[in-house]
Amino acid sequence: MSAGAPADALGRRLLCGTEYATVRYVGTVPPTAGIWLGVEWDDPQRGKHDGTYEGTQYFKCRHPRGGSFIRPNKANFGVDFLTAVKDRYGLNDEQDVQHGTETTLVFGKKTVEFVGMDSIAEQQSQLNQLVDISVRECAVSHAGQKEEIGRTCANIRHINLSKNLISSWETVTAIASQVQNLETLNISENKMKFPSTTTSVSSVFSKLRILALNQTEITWAEVLLCAPGWPALEELYLTSNNITVLERPDNVLQTLKLLDLSDNQLVDGNQLHLIAQLPRLEQLILRNTGISSIHFPDAEFGYKTKMFPSLKHLAINDNKISQWSSINELDKLPSLRSLQCHNNPFMGTEKNPETLRQLIIARIGQLEVLNKSEILPAERKGAELDYRKIFGNDWLAAGGNSNPEKNKPSEEFLAAHPRYASLCLKYGAPEEGELKGRQPLTLKNQLLTLTIKCPEKPEQKPVEKKLPESMTIQRVKGLLYRLLKIPGSELKLSYESSKLEGKEVELDNDLKPLQFYSIENGDCVLVRW
Repeated sequence: MSAGAPADALGRRLLCGTEYATVRYVGTVPPTAGIWLGVEWDDPQRGKHDGTYEGTQYFKCRHPRGGSFIRPNKANFGVDFLTAVKDRYGLNDEQDVQHGTETTLVFGKKTVEFVGMDSIAEQQSQLNQLVDISVRECAVSHAGQKEEIGRTCANIRHINLSKNLISSWETVTAIASQVQNLETLNISENKMKFPSTTTSVSSVFSKLRILALNQTEITWAEVLLCAPGWPALEELYLTSNNITVLERPDNVLQTLKLLDLSDNQLVDGNQLHLIAQLPRLEQLILRNTGISSIHFPDAEFGYKTKMFPSLKHLAINDNKISQWSSINELDKLPSLRSLQCHNNPFMGTEKNPETLRQLIIARIGQLEVLNKSEILPAERKGAELDYRKIFGNDWLAAGGNSNPEKNKPSEEFLAAHPRYASLCLKYGAPEEGELKGRQPLTLKNQLLTLTIKCPEKPEQKPVEKKLPESMTIQRVKGLLYRLLKIPGSELKLSYESSKLEGKEVELDNDLKPLQFYSIENGDCVLVRW
């Protein structure tokens, strides 16, 4: 190709200044002379048109102003992998290392400083020690000479190739095929072409455990076509790829433990059923995926689903889940221990964050961590007791009764509160007298300003908190476990009245509210463990 454009320029990635683009056209643009490159910019604000100039369409763009024409001499088509490595780690022959220049390198976990590397043999030795290589934003576009990477960097295990000029999966394979023990590979932010047919099983990625393909425009279908080549993969990151539909991964991804699909707008929550049989999947990250509901139709309430058998950690932050029924469904997951669910519409149904947290805890029986905060046994007990009481009147109105022979709550109530029956078995059914005059657990109740002190821990500074007078002692304990970061030991609470100095009253009944003990504004709660 004349005027500096490589013969395979069409479809390749390039840099023009600091802007990334893909070549969509190579040729003349009359009436001007010479070769032009028609490019589609990653940032459409950089462009001028959609590939049409003077009424002639030379190429197409996704954005109506995402394209431009540039001369080949303005385009940087990148460098080979080893050139980028040598530049990044100060090992290039062109650099003045032979004149005493000090250089610091990280080899595995060791930082080594050396002066005056004046021989190629020494440079080769240093490259051979590199274990973890990052050439992010180094304009890497191709593998370079065959087998040169393997000879030069024999000990690489982890490579960060994110935000480079890689145009195809074949280039990734060409680099990886020379790295015998590759375990971690990040090729995010490279817009590339992926295979359109199933890749054959080979040894290229046989030891690969972690793969990041964020912002690469890969589809789920393309993931499944490549997946036979990843026989040992444990973690797969696919964020921001416009993945909308999933397919069942038959005989692939069976070793996967973590899958991140965040920032892909899935068609609906039922798409999850298609990946629900991954046998070893422990962590599923679904932040901002547009899902509005979760349902496991294979199991009735009170039973566990056969879907996601190993799933321990689930993140559904920033979605459109508006109904508590989806939270009830999560109790069906047999292995679920940790949940992140911030920024969903259902959370707006309760203004008090403490009460909201308790409602989630009570609905998912095996949960141990909620929104990155551990659920201690005392907090779970308090949450379940409060839940039993909050919905006690609804239970009675629906046909619930403390007499087992008369206890016939409606199907509608049981569907809305599937754990209620098991909580009654655990703590006993609520009595009518216990429920009379119950105040709703919201911050609309009278707030008490109390000072929290730890008399046996003088290094712990007193803390002032505002608590509803209807808050039970059990809930106060749950709050204090988190507030004071107390290990899982039994708390003993008492209080000193501001009016009766020196007199200490024990708060000995977990089910009673603060107002039961006549606690008033300005009183001091004493915490011991």
